[in-house]
Amino acid sequence: MDATNITFDPRCRQDPPFAIDIILQLDIFGIVLYSVLTFMATVSLLIYLEECVYIYNKVASNKKSAIVWVNGAAPVIGAMSCLGMWIPKATMFTDMTSATYFAIVVFKFLILMIEECGGDETFLKRSAKKTFKISTGPCCCCCPCLPLVPVTRRCLFLLKLGSFQFAVMKVVFTILSIILWTNDNYDPTGVGMNDTAIWINCGVGVLTIIALWPVGIMFMHVRETLRSVKIVPKYAMYQLVLVLSQLQAAIITTLAMNGAIACSPPYSSRARGLLMSQQLLILEMFIITLVTRMLYRREYEPIPDVDSDEEKKMICSQSSANPV
Repeated sequence: MDATNITFDPRCRQDPPFAIDIILQLDIFGIVLYSVLTFMATVSLLIYLEECVYIYNKVASNKKSAIVWVNGAAPVIGAMSCLGMWIPKATMFTDMTSATYFAIVVFKFLILMIEECGGDETFLKRSAKKTFKISTGPCCCCCPCLPLVPVTRRCLFLLKLGSFQFAVMKVVFTILSIILWTNDNYDPTGVGMNDTAIWINCGVGVLTIIALWPVGIMFMHVRETLRSVKIVPKYAMYQLVLVLSQLQAAIITTLAMNGAIACSPPYSSRARGLLMSQQLLILEMFIITLVTRMLYRREYEPIPDVDSDEEKKMICSQSSANPV
């Protein structure tokens, strides 16, 4: 069959549909699906608001901000995905909002680990004779020969700066993208060398890798100290949100842009790929919200001091060696 004789539905090349078009074309299955997913996103936000009230009433002031920000990653991404599902033309803005929020969460998770250790001064006191292992992902996991770095105030500042730059620059790039979009100089689907989007996305990708590195270094350093506060599953949930909200969405979007996902009017191939990604994210973020609630909604007690633990062990050993 001659390829030139292949015809396409003109609706498959249109822009994403309006919200009213989606509502009018929903069948029974679509109504049930959209209702259930909207209910999940709403419940996620309500659970998050209840957690915020609990945290502000029960948690020390130095930890409140970090816990609230980190805890809100899944509900916020789920809510933005729900808005994008109902209003496809707003997908660019909902995705930017989710990505910008998570950029702040990356920095706040680093701060949370430090605050769980008692803050900067206590952390430095505990780690005075210890070192950072910098041969960790995502930058240097393949470089085990890298030297260990002493834990100092300057080193701690550099770790914070490495994550903080992503939170700031992501906001800057988001504002820049919106400004360029209003002038028809930014297309989220652009992949050519002359497209602004590809250069902005590459820059954001580099900043993301740089920001994730300090978090990985800090986690490897404090995972044994903070095991009692379930830092390992908390870090796993943080990583899972990162993979699902960034990598999963990128894979589905790439498949859609290459025609692997079929067009289904009024959705073009790309718009349908975005819809699938949003629906998956709502379900996934709902489950993660329930898990993180169990991890963060608890009594927060100070981590036992290392020096006091060593003194207790010495006293116990001396008493056992010199029985009365």
